[in-house]
Amino acid sequence: MRSPVLVALGILLLVLSSACDRPSAPGGVIRVDQVGYAPGEAKIAYLLWPGDAADVRVTVVDAYGKQVLTPRVGAGRGAWNARFADVRPIDLSGLRTPGVYRVRASGVSSPPFRISDAASLFGPAARDALSYFENHRDGANQASTPWARPPAHLSDRSAFVYDRVLTRVGGPVDVEGGWYDAGDFLKFTHTTAYALSAMLLAERDGLLGAAPEIDHGLTWLGKMWDSSDEVLYTQVGIGSGTGGFLGDHDTWRLPETDDQLEVQPGDRRYYQRYRPVFRAAAPGDPISPNLAGRVAAAFALAAQVRPDRAQDHLDAAARIYSLARTTEVGELVTAEPRSFYPEDRWTDDLAFGATELALAGRALGDPRTQQWTADATKWTRSNAGGSGPLSVYDVSALADAELIRLTGPAPWLLADLRQRLDTGVRAAAANPLGAAAGDGGYDYAARQLGYVATALLYGRASGDSRYAAFATAQRGVVLGANGWGTSLVVGVGTTYPRCPHDQIATLSGEGLPMAGAVVNGPNRADRVRSLQSAGPSLCRNDAFAAFDRPDTHFTDDSRISANTEPAIDFSATGLLAFALTSRQP
Repeated sequence: MRSPVLVALGILLLVLSSACDRPSAPGGVIRVDQVGYAPGEAKIAYLLWPGDAADVRVTVVDAYGKQVLTPRVGAGRGAWNARFADVRPIDLSGLRTPGVYRVRASGVSSPPFRISDAASLFGPAARDALSYFENHRDGANQASTPWARPPAHLSDRSAFVYDRVLTRVGGPVDVEGGWYDAGDFLKFTHTTAYALSAMLLAERDGLLGAAPEIDHGLTWLGKMWDSSDEVLYTQVGIGSGTGGFLGDHDTWRLPETDDQLEVQPGDRRYYQRYRPVFRAAAPGDPISPNLAGRVAAAFALAAQVRPDRAQDHLDAAARIYSLARTTEVGELVTAEPRSFYPEDRWTDDLAFGATELALAGRALGDPRTQQWTADATKWTRSNAGGSGPLSVYDVSALADAELIRLTGPAPWLLADLRQRLDTGVRAAAANPLGAAAGDGGYDYAARQLGYVATALLYGRASGDSRYAAFATAQRGVVLGANGWGTSLVVGVGTTYPRCPHDQIATLSGEGLPMAGAVVNGPNRADRVRSLQSAGPSLCRNDAFAAFDRPDTHFTDDSRISANTEPAIDFSATGLLAFALTSRQP
């Protein structure tokens, strides 16, 4: 038996040997989940080969180079691109002994990956996702992290309210705090309520301790709801300016520099320091139902998790929910401009909101619980029959899973979750690397993680493990088992984006990775090419070009928001997916 010290040294040597791994393109490449797999999981790696790979010999070695498995390559799944004409799955499910391994084939080797319990593998990834939020706090209340972020945007304590054409209509209001939405410094109620809901669910169900970050987000969301005037504010800041002024997206900078601007009304950078606030509707008017539902859900979840303020949170949730416009709804309100988050559905949000109200009401003995339960069933039935995974645009999976928690696993609810998952299963079967979200596109990594979360929510609610292998495969796509061989979560895996489209990560940190940041991932080739022409890059790595497809590109470049921009909704989906995964047997 080898001593524990020698085992540790062997593992360390194997990991260090890949610390500078770059996705070069020799004869072929092997793609794996770079974090690893739990012992009992289905484990599929992929071989990308320039010619017919039917007879390629594959071995798996441990940390000492000892051969432990000789799997055969599976049936061909087609070409990846012109360079890699044959994609073959490699079934590693026979690996069950904890340790660190590599897959080798004809002179090429995979990155190292671990076999270990799910909590050890994916608990850190969930905590990394939480740290992304810590490092993207706005306002005076900054977390103690290695990034040592200073306070920023203190002028938000006394901000004015504007309409769509930037005419002042109210204020001042205190909207200081919250989280930056993405690589910029805007703050949205729409995405914050989604992120808070993910954290609150993880905290309530004992998946992840997130109390300080929940408190930070709840404090800001509470400011965005003015209960005295019954106004829900939707946004702080404006994205892009015009010829007369600069918006948030028009200057690459650190957020704290905005507080140093000496500007007067009419100055081009005035709205970068004195940021406009927008509202969902006039005081007391009906609120866009998507916003009303998801914000009500976040406050109702807070009522379940924060007993010291449970009644206050429940009352806020109930009043916001009651203001939802459910007839002649018209265009949904998300952000200004709407193209930032063009949501077109709202019954999922009301189903989610009503269900969380009923769960909170039941816990607090509220007499309105029966009506909220009836509403939850009504809106969830109305919303049933859709497709697609959990995302910031579609919280149906949460609504279904939480209604099962409230009323039990009714067959129609389980069938709705299965329908959403079956859409992904069919898409994955047609994809060379088994990716349900295809080869790329907007919100790519988040959609993959949404399938992971949806599958695991279904498994928890039903006790049915039929989608367990599907969940593992979709997680693998995000963590390196994709055509480019990169994890799409910063700091997770051996190869991951080093040049995110994130001003804080790019302009500060002294080389620290923005751990836990889920980036977009591969995207449309034309969109990537257009951003590559947008001037010089502050950080760039072109090593992935050999793996691009004609229609889909990925480059690790701080200019390319379409590939490397993280966002709080992406990272919130990752937080929930990894937290759920960490509790799998």
